[in-house]
Amino acid sequence: MSQKATRIIGWTLTILLGLLFTMSALMKLTQNETAMAQASSMGMDAATFQIIGIIEISSLILFIFPRTGIVGTLLLVAYLGGAIVTHLQHQQPIIMAVIIQTLLWITAFVRFPELKQRLFSTKKLQQV
Repeated sequence: MSQKATRIIGWTLTILLGLLFTMSALMKLTQNETAMAQASSMGMDAATFQIIGIIEISSLILFIFPRTGIVGTLLLVAYLGGAIVTHLQHQQPIIMAVIIQTLLWITAFVRFPELKQRLFSTKKLQQV
């Protein structure tokens, strides 16, 4: 695959994830009725839900910019991991969070080949 095609795929997936996380964060920040019903079913109050929305949007911003993209990726992966655990704890379906996290990893590997290389390299790292 050409470098141009890889770049287009990477940014297309980034935009898709960006829209998804933006919608999710805005629902938390604006305290949408549906989002608040879900939060209360998990025992969260409005203030906690807003903080989660701020964390989500901050991580997304870091993910979008190439210079901080790897840090943003790791923060979003951790965020989704927490979401999966919370859903499991409350006997709610996790399939959507798992799909989004998988898409996030695929996007990260396309956009940041150095991340893939570090995670899956068979070479031993030299110790300093």
